Amino acid sequence: MTTAPTNRDAAADPEYNWDGYAFDTRQVHAGEYDELTSGARIPPINMTAGFRFDSFADAKGRFNGEADGLIYSRQRNPSGAVAERRIASLEGGTEAIVVASGQAAITAALLSIAQAGDHIVSTASIYSGTRILFGRSFARFGVTVDYVWDEFDDDEWDRVITPNTKAIFSETIPNPKNDIVDIGRVAAVATRHGLPFVVDNTIASPFLIRPFEHGADVVVHSSTKFLSGHGAAISGTIVDGGTFDWAAADRSFPLITASAGGLPSIAQKFGRTAYARATREAVVNDIGPALSPFNSFLLHQGIETLSLRMERHLSNSLTIAAWLAEHPGVESVDYAGLPGNPAFDLAQRLYGGRSGSVFSFTVRGGEAGAGRFLDRLRVISHMTNIGDTRSMALHPATSTHTSFSQELRDRLGIADGLIRLSVGIEDPQDLINDLDRALS
Repeated sequence: MTTAPTNRDAAADPEYNWDGYAFDTRQVHAGEYDELTSGARIPPINMTAGFRFDSFADAKGRFNGEADGLIYSRQRNPSGAVAERRIASLEGGTEAIVVASGQAAITAALLSIAQAGDHIVSTASIYSGTRILFGRSFARFGVTVDYVWDEFDDDEWDRVITPNTKAIFSETIPNPKNDIVDIGRVAAVATRHGLPFVVDNTIASPFLIRPFEHGADVVVHSSTKFLSGHGAAISGTIVDGGTFDWAAADRSFPLITASAGGLPSIAQKFGRTAYARATREAVVNDIGPALSPFNSFLLHQGIETLSLRMERHLSNSLTIAAWLAEHPGVESVDYAGLPGNPAFDLAQRLYGGRSGSVFSFTVRGGEAGAGRFLDRLRVISHMTNIGDTRSMALHPATSTHTSFSQELRDRLGIADGLIRLSVGIEDPQDLINDLDRALS
């Protein structure tokens, strides 16, 4: 441990390096630093907008990137740096950046790669808010997005990927259908086309899978969810795997590889952390989705119990999914860990059959049946959000997917009776009793 974090790369600094320690140890300790004023054991909440410079030369050096040191909390704050280094350690990345929300993380992650006139390809089953982001705001920025419905069909990938395609995007465990993605298969497509692969790992979390080990280049999180775990603060995270060779790529990535005035490019100057550096300084700093120090503190505090919470989330989910599958009031259950699910074998291979704790099931009676069910819940909260310690249920067709056409909802499998369930850490029998009462 050392004094408060600066802009140094955590992976290159042995004082921050927790390699060799187990996951449970790193989720508690990685990224922390000694608070030398009082000896406080927990890194403090650094409620400051800016930071003093040691001298005129120090200020000049910090701004031109030749000196370590913080500049302004819109770019980085010591409280956020603790969470950043902790998440980078757990995911196995070179550097992480925390921002104000998961949507901000996806936006910054992709806008550092693509610009007006460029194109992104995504797997079709992704979070509804991401689809809306792509179809509305990205379209306004001049970045188009197309979707692949069958990740195992090379011909479909080849038809959709064009010369101006700059990235492939996917999720490890899509929300709400639990139709898990073989990200190693998609990573092979990205490699074949020379494209960076960006993966949203929100629902799985690094406890279940680390996408860099399967060929991803960038990982994003809505860290509001399982990483924070308590539903108290919104945040997002971008993690650089340091695996994509931006300088050698056939496609153009000017934010990372272009040089100006004879100066070296970001890729030449920062090597394996070039993507993170460009994203932090040229997208996050410019657009300004800074994460507050208080929310940063809640994030790194939440991460300390990630593995403990995930074990309970996962065991509860498997028990409840199996129970729902036998209930006469339920038409179907979308949980990849159940025998008979189309992705069952993949769930066994990637997750040992525990495919997260966010899944869906369809009640009898369509929208009216879903409404009666939701109105009768008592322990399970009827609300948006997922990945909380408390269990939550929602009706996607009239909430998260209400702006989608009926044709698109049908193709995505969002039926009128579909309920999204995010299983918390309560006693599983209490949750089953609550579901049984509502279903009856």
